[in-house]
Amino acid sequence: MTAADIARLARAVLLVSFAGPTPPRWVLDHLERGLGGVTLFAINGNVPGNEALATLTAELRKAGDPVITIDEEGGDVTRLAHTTGSPYPGNAALGAVDDPELTRRVHRSLGAELAGVGVNLNFAPSVDVNTADDNPIIGTRAFGSDPLLVARHAAAATTGLQEAGVAACAKHFPGHGATREDSHLSVPIVDADLELLDRRELVPFRAAIEAGVKAVMTAHLNLPSITGGEPATLSGAAITGLLRERLGYQGVVVTDALDMRGASGKIGIPEAAVRALIAGADLLCLGSQEYEDSVRAILDAIVAAVRSGRLPERRLAEAAERTERLKAWLALGGASTVDATVGMEAARRAVRLSGELPEPGSPVVIELHAPANIAVGPVPWGLGPWLPDGDLIRVDGAPVDPADLLERASGRPLVVVVRDAHRDAGQRAIVSTLLAGRSDAVVVEMGLPVWRPESAGFIATYGAAYANGRAAAELLGLAAE
Repeated sequence: MTAADIARLARAVLLVSFAGPTPPRWVLDHLERGLGGVTLFAINGNVPGNEALATLTAELRKAGDPVITIDEEGGDVTRLAHTTGSPYPGNAALGAVDDPELTRRVHRSLGAELAGVGVNLNFAPSVDVNTADDNPIIGTRAFGSDPLLVARHAAAATTGLQEAGVAACAKHFPGHGATREDSHLSVPIVDADLELLDRRELVPFRAAIEAGVKAVMTAHLNLPSITGGEPATLSGAAITGLLRERLGYQGVVVTDALDMRGASGKIGIPEAAVRALIAGADLLCLGSQEYEDSVRAILDAIVAAVRSGRLPERRLAEAAERTERLKAWLALGGASTVDATVGMEAARRAVRLSGELPEPGSPVVIELHAPANIAVGPVPWGLGPWLPDGDLIRVDGAPVDPADLLERASGRPLVVVVRDAHRDAGQRAIVSTLLAGRSDAVVVEMGLPVWRPESAGFIATYGAAYANGRAAAELLGLAAE
């Protein structure tokens, strides 16, 4: 195999990123020379709007036959609707309803939106079994904590997306739901042996595989009993042994972003890329800020690893061949249309009320700052779209006097909005103080309803997407159905 042949195969396994709404010349050059594809990021300015995004993807296709990927889970993790919030509730809400047909319809509509703007591989669904309440990165992105429930919806979401001609990608293998650390920042440990994985984490992945999922994304997790200290993304025992051999999966394996510290924090991205390929990965998601110089360094590292014999030629060729098979499937397309009503139907069915609604009248709504989730990003949330500006008080994390808040709500119904309050002692303390002064207040939880305060009423939306917010606003009489 010549150096040019190796370099072409190396390009074929990369998903690169770039800044702005127009593909730069260097990306188009790589596409003309066999680049696998691109990953689009809202934070990079790649998604200014659907029309502009469709133009961008059309420009990419003039230069090659790329896999075009995005993180569009619906719910809290949205790129298409990053300026407004998603019109589709996320996995936790769908799991709360537990109607797999509804999940399929939501994801088929979501897939139709993606296909309409030229995206053909969606980094969804998240099929993690969220068994750790204080999980900092999964939470409402999971369908739930019951492996069988998650499996039902993993299969339904996979089917829905792929009916629209968009490849689904089950993530984060072998399961991020038991972690208490964020793999963007470190290498989380999942202390589970094979027996526990078999009856918990792996159940939804089996269901997605049986449903024909076209891609599986690895996680940067250390499972000591399986990977021996390595993150799963760089572990042959995880990818080749567990996913390929034990679960029988023969489709494309995509890495989570290699710029995350869980993958490359100690070794650098070029070395992480080589190790991921050796372990059995087929497509390498490089990350949001890995541009021309970084791509060149990664290509050089892969070519050098092949020429030295460290990365077998046949392993690189196998990875490129799997990507080509995926592209052949994508070329077949799908047949579905956007369902403008299914998102709100799902959000309304998911919302839960305990206790009493506030007395009729225009309420004062106090919205408490929530801890950041890197995967979610800066997406708007809350009840603001359905309130006059003067009726909404946002508490942004700075010191606040609860007595002042209570004074501003004097004589009016009070609604307090939180997001994953079980993970934030500051939120809980403020809520408890407010409720001590206003026992008639209603609390709206827009994350997971793990902590239930002693309020007159409690509304759980199971997510903070636009659809979830509107469902709560309708229940509170702030918006008409």
